[in-house]
Amino acid sequence: MLVTVSMETQSTVVLEEPDDFSRFHVAARGGRDRSRLADTLTAAGAGELDGDDVLVRVAWLRDAAAGRVTEEWEQGFAAMLAYAERKGWLERAGTAVRAHVEWGELAQ
Repeated sequence: MLVTVSMETQSTVVLEEPDDFSRFHVAARGGRDRSRLADTLTAAGAGELDGDDVLVRVAWLRDAAAGRVTEEWEQGFAAMLAYAERKGWLERAGTAVRAHVEWGELAQ
């Protein structure tokens, strides 16, 4: 599961590979601008910066995956969240999951 944030004139936040529960991170494209990343995530309702990481909203992940995944997806997602909780990556209330940020440039 990959959350891609493109920070262009029209910034976007997209959930890619929603069925891949073996990895989870935020790919920030378009420069290493923490303020722009924070604004883009907040505007999309996807999450917020927390130190060097992003707290991605669980509800946003479900909404972004809706209509693109099978009925079994929820089971895999719940298992991913349980793993994140054991590792200390799930927010105490269970409303957000921690993801590291991989910075990169936009594809040409």
